[in-house]
Amino acid sequence: MAETPETNQWKTLDKDLNRISQVEYATSYVSRPLVGMGLALFFMVIAGIGAALFFGTYPSNMVVVAAAVFGAYMALNIGANDVANNMGPAVGANALTMGGAILIAAICESAGALLAGGDVVSTISKGIIDPDSVAEARVFIGAMMAALISAALWVNLATKIGAPVSTTHSVVGGVMGAGIAAAGFTAVSWPTMGKIAASWVISPVLGGLIAALFLALIKSRIIYREDKIAAARTWVPILVGIMAGAFASYLALKGLKRIIKIDLQTALLVGLVLGIGVWALTRPLIRRQSEGMENRNKSLKALFGLPLVFSAALLSFAHGANDVANAVGPLAAIVHASEFGAAAGKVAIPMWVMVIGAFGISFGLFLFGPKLIRMVGSQITKLNPMRAYCVALSAAITVIVASWLGLPVSSTHIAVGGVFGVGFFREWHMERRLRNGRQAAGKPKALPAEERRRRKLVRRSHFMTIVAAWVITVPAAAIMSAIIFYLVNSVIA
Repeated sequence: MAETPETNQWKTLDKDLNRISQVEYATSYVSRPLVGMGLALFFMVIAGIGAALFFGTYPSNMVVVAAAVFGAYMALNIGANDVANNMGPAVGANALTMGGAILIAAICESAGALLAGGDVVSTISKGIIDPDSVAEARVFIGAMMAALISAALWVNLATKIGAPVSTTHSVVGGVMGAGIAAAGFTAVSWPTMGKIAASWVISPVLGGLIAALFLALIKSRIIYREDKIAAARTWVPILVGIMAGAFASYLALKGLKRIIKIDLQTALLVGLVLGIGVWALTRPLIRRQSEGMENRNKSLKALFGLPLVFSAALLSFAHGANDVANAVGPLAAIVHASEFGAAAGKVAIPMWVMVIGAFGISFGLFLFGPKLIRMVGSQITKLNPMRAYCVALSAAITVIVASWLGLPVSSTHIAVGGVFGVGFFREWHMERRLRNGRQAAGKPKALPAEERRRRKLVRRSHFMTIVAAWVITVPAAAIMSAIIFYLVNSVIA
Protein backbone atom coordinates (compact mmCIF):
# COMPACT_ATOMS: atom_id res chain seq x y z
CA MET A 1 0.00 0.00 0.00
CA ALA A 2 1.52 3.29 -1.07
CA GLU A 3 1.98 5.96 1.55
CA THR A 4 -0.10 9.10 1.14
CA PRO A 5 0.51 12.56 2.61
CA GLU A 6 -2.27 11.79 5.10
CA THR A 7 -0.63 8.56 6.40
CA ASN A 8 2.74 10.34 6.64
CA GLN A 9 1.04 13.03 8.72
CA TRP A 10 -0.35 10.44 11.17
CA LYS A 11 3.06 8.75 11.48
CA THR A 12 4.68 12.08 12.29
CA LEU A 13 1.99 12.80 14.88
CA ASP A 14 2.50 9.38 16.49
CA LYS A 15 6.27 9.99 16.72
CA ASP A 16 5.72 13.41 18.29
CA LEU A 17 3.23 12.01 20.82
CA ASN A 18 5.63 9.21 21.68
CA ARG A 19 8.42 11.74 22.32
CA ILE A 20 6.08 13.81 24.53
CA SER A 21 5.11 10.67 26.49
CA GLN A 22 8.78 9.82 27.05
CA VAL A 23 9.49 13.36 28.23
CA GLU A 24 6.52 13.19 30.62
CA TYR A 25 7.70 9.82 31.98
CA ALA A 26 11.25 11.12 32.47
CA THR A 27 9.97 14.27 34.17
CA SER A 28 7.78 12.19 36.48
CA TYR A 29 10.71 9.90 37.35
CA VAL A 30 13.04 12.82 38.11
CA SER A 31 10.49 14.85 40.07
CA ARG A 32 9.18 11.96 42.24
CA PRO A 33 11.91 12.34 44.92
CA LEU A 34 11.36 16.11 44.92
CA VAL A 35 7.73 15.63 46.01
CA GLY A 36 8.83 13.92 49.21
CA MET A 37 11.44 16.59 49.91
CA GLY A 38 8.89 19.31 49.24
CA LEU A 39 6.37 17.81 51.69
CA ALA A 40 9.12 17.34 54.28
CA LEU A 41 10.14 20.98 53.90
CA PHE A 42 6.50 22.04 54.25
CA PHE A 43 6.22 20.08 57.53
CA MET A 44 9.38 21.73 58.86
CA VAL A 45 7.97 25.18 58.03
CA ILE A 46 4.69 24.31 59.77
CA ALA A 47 6.68 23.17 62.84
CA GLY A 48 8.49 26.51 62.92
CA ILE A 49 5.22 28.45 62.62
CA GLY A 50 3.69 26.29 65.35
CA ALA A 51 6.64 26.99 67.65
CA ALA A 52 6.21 30.72 67.11
CA LEU A 53 2.50 30.43 68.02
CA PHE A 54 2.74 28.06 71.00
CA PHE A 55 5.88 29.43 72.62
CA GLY A 56 3.89 32.29 74.05
CA THR A 57 6.46 33.66 76.48
CA TYR A 58 8.86 34.63 73.75
CA PRO A 59 6.91 34.64 70.48
CA SER A 60 9.72 36.43 68.67
CA ASN A 61 12.47 34.10 69.87
CA MET A 62 13.97 32.88 66.59
CA VAL A 63 16.22 30.38 68.38
CA VAL A 64 13.21 28.33 69.47
CA VAL A 65 11.65 28.59 66.01
CA ALA A 66 14.90 27.39 64.41
CA ALA A 67 15.18 24.57 66.96
CA ALA A 68 11.60 23.48 66.16
CA VAL A 69 12.44 23.35 62.45
CA PHE A 70 15.51 21.20 63.10
CA GLY A 71 13.53 19.08 65.60
CA ALA A 72 10.98 18.39 62.85
CA TYR A 73 13.87 17.51 60.51
CA MET A 74 15.19 15.06 63.13
CA ALA A 75 11.76 13.45 63.58
CA LEU A 76 11.40 13.00 59.80
CA ASN A 77 14.73 11.19 59.72
CA ILE A 78 13.75 8.92 62.62
CA GLY A 79 10.66 7.91 60.66
CA ALA A 80 12.74 7.25 57.56
CA ASN A 81 15.39 5.18 59.36
CA ASP A 82 14.50 3.88 62.82
CA VAL A 83 10.98 2.58 62.20
CA ALA A 84 12.20 0.19 59.49
CA ASN A 85 13.62 -2.04 62.21
CA ASN A 86 10.14 -2.73 63.58
CA MET A 87 8.25 -3.13 60.30
CA GLY A 88 10.94 -4.49 57.98
CA PRO A 89 10.74 -8.16 59.09
CA ALA A 90 6.92 -8.25 58.82
CA VAL A 91 7.03 -6.76 55.30
CA GLY A 92 9.91 -9.03 54.26
CA ALA A 93 7.93 -12.06 55.46
CA ASN A 94 4.87 -10.91 53.42
CA ALA A 95 2.77 -10.75 56.59
CA LEU A 96 2.12 -7.07 55.82
CA THR A 97 2.04 -5.02 52.64
CA MET A 98 4.20 -1.92 52.51
CA GLY A 99 1.10 0.31 52.75
CA GLY A 100 -0.30 -1.66 55.68
CA ALA A 101 3.02 -1.54 57.51
CA ILE A 102 3.33 2.23 57.06
CA LEU A 103 -0.25 2.79 58.27
CA ILE A 104 0.14 0.59 61.38
CA ALA A 105 3.55 2.03 62.21
CA ALA A 106 2.37 5.63 61.82
CA ILE A 107 -0.61 5.05 64.15
CA CYS A 108 1.33 3.06 66.75
CA GLU A 109 4.41 5.32 66.77
CA SER A 110 2.26 8.43 67.21
CA ALA A 111 0.12 6.76 69.89
CA GLY A 112 3.21 5.61 71.77
CA ALA A 113 4.75 9.07 71.69
CA LEU A 114 1.61 11.01 72.65
CA LEU A 115 0.03 8.56 75.14
CA ALA A 116 3.00 6.96 76.85
CA GLY A 117 6.01 9.08 75.88
CA GLY A 118 8.30 10.12 78.70
CA ASP A 119 7.30 13.53 79.99
CA VAL A 120 10.78 14.19 81.40
CA VAL A 121 13.97 13.73 79.43
CA SER A 122 17.62 13.97 80.45
CA THR A 123 18.94 16.77 78.26
CA ILE A 124 22.56 15.81 78.90
CA SER A 125 21.79 12.39 77.42
CA LYS A 126 22.29 10.05 80.36
CA GLY A 127 25.20 11.85 81.98
CA ILE A 128 27.53 12.13 78.99
CA ILE A 129 28.45 15.76 79.67
CA ASP A 130 28.99 17.44 83.03
CA PRO A 131 26.06 19.94 83.33
CA ASP A 132 28.28 22.53 85.07
CA SER A 133 30.52 22.72 82.01
CA VAL A 134 27.67 24.10 79.86
CA ALA A 135 25.69 25.90 82.58
CA GLU A 136 25.59 29.25 80.74
CA ALA A 137 22.30 29.45 78.82
CA ARG A 138 23.85 30.68 75.56
CA VAL A 139 26.48 27.91 75.51
CA PHE A 140 23.89 25.30 76.50
CA ILE A 141 21.50 26.34 73.72
CA GLY A 142 24.33 26.26 71.17
CA ALA A 143 25.37 22.78 72.32
CA MET A 144 21.84 21.37 72.15
CA MET A 145 21.22 22.98 68.74
CA ALA A 146 24.46 21.51 67.39
CA ALA A 147 23.59 18.07 68.80
CA LEU A 148 20.15 18.19 67.20
CA ILE A 149 21.38 19.27 63.76
CA SER A 150 24.34 16.86 63.65
CA ALA A 151 22.23 13.87 64.76
CA ALA A 152 19.60 14.65 62.12
CA LEU A 153 22.23 15.07 59.38
CA TRP A 154 23.92 11.79 60.30
CA VAL A 155 20.66 9.79 60.35
CA ASN A 156 19.75 11.37 57.00
CA LEU A 157 23.09 10.33 55.50
CA ALA A 158 22.74 6.79 56.91
CA THR A 159 19.28 6.49 55.37
CA LYS A 160 20.68 7.62 52.03
CA ILE A 161 23.30 4.84 51.99
CA GLY A 162 20.79 2.27 53.29
CA ALA A 163 22.18 1.74 56.81
CA PRO A 164 19.82 1.50 59.81
CA VAL A 165 21.56 3.34 62.68
CA SER A 166 20.70 4.14 66.29
CA THR A 167 18.96 7.50 66.73
CA THR A 168 19.91 7.54 70.40
CA HIS A 169 23.59 6.96 69.58
CA SER A 170 23.41 9.77 67.02
CA VAL A 171 22.08 12.16 69.69
CA VAL A 172 24.71 10.88 72.15
CA GLY A 173 27.46 11.59 69.64
CA GLY A 174 26.03 15.03 68.95
CA VAL A 175 25.89 15.94 72.64
CA MET A 176 29.41 14.64 73.20
CA GLY A 177 30.88 16.59 70.27
CA ALA A 178 29.16 19.82 71.28
CA GLY A 179 30.24 19.33 74.90
CA ILE A 180 33.87 18.84 73.89
CA ALA A 181 33.73 21.92 71.66
CA ALA A 182 32.17 23.96 74.48
CA ALA A 183 34.21 22.79 77.48
CA GLY A 184 36.97 20.41 76.36
CA PHE A 185 37.52 16.67 76.72
CA THR A 186 37.33 16.78 80.51
CA ALA A 187 33.61 17.61 80.31
CA VAL A 188 32.84 14.13 78.91
CA SER A 189 32.04 11.19 81.20
CA TRP A 190 34.28 8.64 79.48
CA PRO A 191 33.08 5.64 81.59
CA THR A 192 29.54 6.35 80.33
CA MET A 193 30.82 6.57 76.77
CA GLY A 194 32.63 3.26 77.30
CA LYS A 195 29.33 1.58 78.23
CA ILE A 196 27.66 3.05 75.14
CA ALA A 197 30.52 1.78 72.95
CA ALA A 198 30.12 -1.67 74.53
CA SER A 199 26.47 -1.64 73.45
CA TRP A 200 27.62 -1.64 69.81
CA VAL A 201 28.69 -5.25 70.40
CA ILE A 202 26.27 -6.31 73.15
CA SER A 203 23.04 -5.23 71.41
CA PRO A 204 23.36 -7.03 68.05
CA VAL A 205 25.07 -10.12 69.48
CA LEU A 206 22.45 -10.58 72.20
CA GLY A 207 19.60 -9.90 69.76
CA GLY A 208 21.08 -12.28 67.20
CA LEU A 209 21.63 -15.09 69.71
CA ILE A 210 18.09 -14.90 71.10
CA ALA A 211 16.55 -14.81 67.60
CA ALA A 212 18.67 -17.79 66.54
CA LEU A 213 17.67 -19.77 69.67
CA PHE A 214 13.98 -19.24 68.96
CA LEU A 215 14.44 -20.26 65.32
CA ALA A 216 16.26 -23.41 66.47
CA LEU A 217 13.34 -24.15 68.80
CA ILE A 218 10.78 -23.72 66.00
CA LYS A 219 12.78 -25.94 63.66
CA SER A 220 13.29 -28.74 66.16
CA ARG A 221 9.82 -28.70 67.77
CA ILE A 222 7.59 -27.84 64.79
CA ILE A 223 9.19 -27.82 61.31
CA TYR A 224 11.08 -31.12 61.53
CA ARG A 225 8.25 -33.05 63.20
CA GLU A 226 6.37 -35.69 61.29
CA ASP A 227 3.01 -34.10 62.15
CA LYS A 228 3.78 -30.40 61.81
CA ILE A 229 0.20 -29.24 62.44
CA ALA A 230 -0.11 -31.20 65.72
CA ALA A 231 3.25 -29.79 66.86
CA ALA A 232 2.13 -26.27 65.90
CA ARG A 233 -1.07 -26.63 67.94
CA THR A 234 1.11 -27.25 70.99
CA TRP A 235 3.94 -24.79 70.40
CA VAL A 236 2.44 -21.80 68.57
CA PRO A 237 0.20 -20.86 71.58
CA ILE A 238 3.28 -21.15 73.83
CA LEU A 239 5.28 -18.87 71.53
CA VAL A 240 2.40 -16.38 71.32
CA GLY A 241 2.16 -16.44 75.13
CA ILE A 242 5.89 -15.78 75.38
CA MET A 243 5.47 -12.88 72.94
CA ALA A 244 2.59 -11.39 74.95
CA GLY A 245 4.49 -11.74 78.22
CA ALA A 246 7.69 -10.31 76.75
CA PHE A 247 5.94 -7.31 75.25
CA ALA A 248 3.94 -6.68 78.42
CA SER A 249 7.18 -6.56 80.40
CA TYR A 250 8.91 -4.53 77.67
CA LEU A 251 6.15 -1.92 77.56
CA ALA A 252 5.94 -1.80 81.35
CA LEU A 253 9.69 -1.13 81.54
CA LYS A 254 10.15 1.15 78.56
CA GLY A 255 6.87 2.45 77.28
CA LEU A 256 4.68 3.51 80.20
CA LYS A 257 6.96 5.90 82.08
CA ARG A 258 4.46 8.76 81.93
CA ILE A 259 1.58 6.68 83.32
CA ILE A 260 3.37 4.63 86.00
CA LYS A 261 6.93 3.70 86.98
CA ILE A 262 7.44 -0.07 87.30
CA ASP A 263 10.56 -1.92 88.48
CA LEU A 264 11.94 -4.99 86.70
CA GLN A 265 10.46 -7.58 89.09
CA THR A 266 6.95 -6.11 88.82
CA ALA A 267 7.26 -5.87 85.03
CA LEU A 268 8.26 -9.54 84.81
CA LEU A 269 5.33 -10.55 87.04
CA VAL A 270 2.92 -8.58 84.83
CA GLY A 271 4.41 -10.26 81.77
CA LEU A 272 4.10 -13.73 83.32
CA VAL A 273 0.43 -13.29 84.21
CA LEU A 274 -0.48 -11.81 80.83
CA GLY A 275 1.57 -14.43 78.97
CA ILE A 276 -0.27 -17.30 80.69
CA GLY A 277 -3.61 -15.65 79.97
CA VAL A 278 -2.82 -15.15 76.27
CA TRP A 279 -1.55 -18.76 76.00
CA ALA A 280 -4.86 -20.03 77.40
CA LEU A 281 -6.88 -17.87 74.99
CA THR A 282 -4.74 -18.72 71.96
CA ARG A 283 -4.90 -22.54 72.24
CA PRO A 284 -8.49 -22.94 70.96
CA LEU A 285 -7.96 -20.21 68.33
CA ILE A 286 -4.88 -21.93 66.85
CA ARG A 287 -6.66 -25.30 66.96
CA ARG A 288 -9.60 -23.84 65.05
CA GLN A 289 -7.36 -22.03 62.55
CA SER A 290 -5.29 -25.14 61.85
CA GLU A 291 -8.24 -27.42 61.07
CA GLY A 292 -8.00 -28.78 57.54
CA MET A 293 -4.49 -27.42 56.97
CA GLU A 294 -2.04 -29.46 54.94
CA ASN A 295 0.95 -30.94 56.77
CA ARG A 296 3.57 -28.62 55.25
CA ASN A 297 5.60 -25.51 56.02
CA LYS A 298 3.31 -23.19 54.06
CA SER A 299 0.52 -23.92 56.56
CA LEU A 300 2.85 -23.07 59.46
CA LYS A 301 3.60 -19.67 57.93
CA ALA A 302 -0.12 -18.84 57.98
CA LEU A 303 -0.31 -19.60 61.73
CA PHE A 304 2.51 -17.13 62.49
CA GLY A 305 1.21 -14.30 60.27
CA LEU A 306 -1.24 -12.58 62.64
CA PRO A 307 1.00 -12.80 65.76
CA LEU A 308 3.79 -11.25 63.68
CA VAL A 309 1.58 -8.28 62.76
CA PHE A 310 0.69 -7.71 66.42
CA SER A 311 4.34 -7.93 67.46
CA ALA A 312 5.33 -5.32 64.84
CA ALA A 313 2.57 -2.99 66.06
CA LEU A 314 3.65 -3.39 69.70
CA LEU A 315 7.29 -2.74 68.79
CA SER A 316 6.25 0.47 67.06
CA PHE A 317 4.20 1.61 70.06
CA ALA A 318 7.12 0.96 72.43
CA HIS A 319 9.54 2.71 70.06
CA GLY A 320 7.30 5.78 69.90
CA ALA A 321 6.99 5.85 73.69
CA ASN A 322 10.66 5.30 74.40
CA ASP A 323 12.76 6.85 71.62
CA VAL A 324 10.82 9.94 70.56
CA ALA A 325 11.62 11.69 73.84
CA ASN A 326 15.33 11.13 73.22
CA ALA A 327 14.98 12.61 69.74
CA VAL A 328 13.13 15.76 70.82
CA GLY A 329 15.10 16.08 74.06
CA PRO A 330 17.50 18.71 72.69
CA LEU A 331 14.52 20.74 71.40
CA ALA A 332 12.83 20.56 74.83
CA ALA A 333 16.10 21.66 76.43
CA ILE A 334 16.40 24.66 74.12
CA VAL A 335 12.79 25.68 74.86
CA HIS A 336 13.42 25.46 78.61
CA ALA A 337 16.71 27.39 78.48
CA SER A 338 15.18 30.09 76.27
CA GLU A 339 12.18 30.48 78.56
CA PHE A 340 13.97 30.47 81.93
CA GLY A 341 17.42 31.70 80.90
CA ALA A 342 19.22 28.74 82.47
CA ALA A 343 20.27 25.21 81.58
CA ALA A 344 18.73 22.19 83.28
CA GLY A 345 19.78 18.56 83.60
CA LYS A 346 16.18 17.38 83.20
CA VAL A 347 13.22 19.20 81.68
CA ALA A 348 9.57 18.49 80.98
CA ILE A 349 8.68 18.04 77.32
CA PRO A 350 5.91 20.43 76.21
CA MET A 351 3.05 18.76 74.36
CA TRP A 352 3.64 20.79 71.19
CA VAL A 353 7.24 19.49 71.13
CA MET A 354 6.01 15.90 71.48
CA VAL A 355 3.48 16.50 68.68
CA ILE A 356 6.30 17.60 66.38
CA GLY A 357 8.17 14.40 67.21
CA ALA A 358 5.15 12.12 66.80
CA PHE A 359 3.85 13.57 63.53
CA GLY A 360 7.35 14.03 62.13
CA ILE A 361 8.05 10.32 62.55
CA SER A 362 4.80 9.46 60.77
CA PHE A 363 5.56 11.80 57.84
CA GLY A 364 9.16 10.59 57.59
CA LEU A 365 8.01 6.99 57.53
CA PHE A 366 5.40 7.69 54.87
CA LEU A 367 7.70 9.75 52.64
CA PHE A 368 11.06 8.02 52.98
CA GLY A 369 10.59 4.82 55.03
CA PRO A 370 10.03 2.16 52.31
CA LYS A 371 13.72 2.10 51.29
CA LEU A 372 14.98 0.98 54.71
CA ILE A 373 11.94 -1.25 55.33
CA ARG A 374 12.79 -3.21 52.16
CA MET A 375 16.46 -3.37 53.08
CA VAL A 376 15.87 -4.71 56.61
CA GLY A 377 13.03 -6.99 55.53
CA SER A 378 14.38 -8.62 52.40
CA GLN A 379 17.85 -7.49 51.35
CA ILE A 380 19.91 -8.71 54.34
CA THR A 381 18.52 -12.26 54.31
CA LYS A 382 15.30 -13.95 53.23
CA LEU A 383 12.62 -13.88 55.93
CA ASN A 384 9.37 -15.78 56.35
CA PRO A 385 6.77 -15.29 59.13
CA MET A 386 8.52 -17.75 61.47
CA ARG A 387 11.95 -16.14 61.10
CA ALA A 388 10.51 -12.62 61.35
CA TYR A 389 8.60 -13.66 64.48
CA CYS A 390 11.88 -14.75 66.06
CA VAL A 391 13.36 -11.31 65.29
CA ALA A 392 10.41 -9.51 66.92
CA LEU A 393 10.56 -11.76 69.99
CA SER A 394 14.29 -11.21 70.38
CA ALA A 395 13.83 -7.42 70.28
CA ALA A 396 11.51 -7.47 73.31
CA ILE A 397 13.36 -10.16 75.29
CA THR A 398 16.81 -8.64 74.72
CA VAL A 399 15.71 -5.31 76.22
CA ILE A 400 14.40 -7.15 79.31
CA VAL A 401 17.60 -9.21 79.68
CA ALA A 402 19.75 -6.10 79.21
CA SER A 403 17.73 -4.20 81.85
CA TRP A 404 18.20 -7.10 84.26
CA LEU A 405 21.96 -7.15 83.64
CA GLY A 406 22.21 -3.35 83.66
CA LEU A 407 23.63 -3.23 80.13
CA PRO A 408 23.08 -0.31 77.73
CA VAL A 409 21.50 -1.51 74.47
CA SER A 410 20.17 -0.01 71.26
CA SER A 411 16.76 -1.11 69.93
CA THR A 412 18.00 -0.55 66.36
CA HIS A 413 21.05 -2.75 66.86
CA ILE A 414 18.95 -5.45 68.56
CA ALA A 415 16.41 -5.67 65.74
CA VAL A 416 18.96 -5.70 62.92
CA GLY A 417 21.16 -8.06 64.96
CA GLY A 418 18.15 -10.39 65.19
CA VAL A 419 17.85 -10.40 61.38
CA PHE A 420 21.57 -11.21 61.07
CA GLY A 421 21.26 -13.88 63.78
CA VAL A 422 18.45 -15.64 61.93
CA GLY A 423 20.39 -15.52 58.65
CA PHE A 424 23.69 -16.76 60.10
CA PHE A 425 21.92 -19.53 62.01
CA ARG A 426 20.29 -20.73 58.78
CA GLU A 427 23.70 -20.75 57.08
CA TRP A 428 25.24 -22.79 59.89
CA HIS A 429 22.27 -25.16 60.10
CA MET A 430 22.16 -25.78 56.34
CA GLU A 431 25.90 -26.38 56.16
CA ARG A 432 25.75 -28.82 59.09
CA ARG A 433 22.93 -30.82 57.50
CA LEU A 434 24.72 -30.89 54.16
CA ARG A 435 27.97 -31.98 55.83
CA ASN A 436 26.21 -34.80 57.68
CA GLY A 437 24.51 -35.87 54.44
CA ARG A 438 27.82 -35.98 52.58
CA GLN A 439 29.40 -37.96 55.39
CA ALA A 440 26.54 -40.50 55.31
CA ALA A 441 27.03 -40.84 51.53
CA GLY A 442 30.76 -41.46 51.97
CA LYS A 443 31.80 -38.11 50.45
CA PRO A 444 34.29 -35.62 51.91
CA LYS A 445 32.65 -33.44 54.60
CA ALA A 446 34.23 -30.18 53.46
CA LEU A 447 32.49 -28.30 50.65
CA PRO A 448 34.47 -26.62 47.84
CA ALA A 449 35.12 -22.91 48.54
CA GLU A 450 33.03 -21.82 45.54
CA GLU A 451 30.06 -23.89 46.71
CA ARG A 452 30.32 -22.48 50.24
CA ARG A 453 30.24 -18.92 48.86
CA ARG A 454 27.18 -19.76 46.77
CA ARG A 455 25.31 -20.99 49.82
CA LYS A 456 25.75 -17.80 51.88
CA LEU A 457 22.30 -16.69 53.08
CA VAL A 458 23.35 -13.30 54.49
CA ARG A 459 24.52 -10.59 52.12
CA ARG A 460 28.00 -9.69 53.30
CA SER A 461 27.96 -6.29 51.60
CA HIS A 462 24.97 -5.15 53.69
CA PHE A 463 26.52 -6.66 56.81
CA MET A 464 29.75 -4.68 56.40
CA THR A 465 27.95 -1.43 55.48
CA ILE A 466 25.67 -1.60 58.52
CA VAL A 467 28.41 -2.57 61.00
CA ALA A 468 30.65 0.23 59.69
CA ALA A 469 27.78 2.73 60.08
CA TRP A 470 27.19 1.57 63.67
CA VAL A 471 30.85 1.93 64.62
CA ILE A 472 31.27 5.44 63.22
CA THR A 473 27.86 6.82 64.31
CA VAL A 474 29.04 8.38 67.58
CA PRO A 475 32.37 9.80 66.31
CA ALA A 476 30.82 11.04 63.04
CA ALA A 477 27.95 12.78 64.85
CA ALA A 478 30.43 14.17 67.39
CA ILE A 479 32.74 15.68 64.76
CA MET A 480 29.82 17.25 62.87
CA SER A 481 28.36 18.56 66.14
CA ALA A 482 31.63 20.22 67.18
CA ILE A 483 31.87 22.01 63.83
CA ILE A 484 28.20 23.04 63.93
CA PHE A 485 28.59 24.25 67.54
CA TYR A 486 31.22 26.78 66.53
CA LEU A 487 29.00 28.01 63.69
CA VAL A 488 25.85 28.20 65.84
CA ASN A 489 27.66 29.81 68.74
CA SER A 490 28.98 32.55 66.49
CA VAL A 491 25.43 33.23 65.24
CA ILE A 492 23.67 33.36 68.64
CA ALA A 493 26.54 35.07 70.47
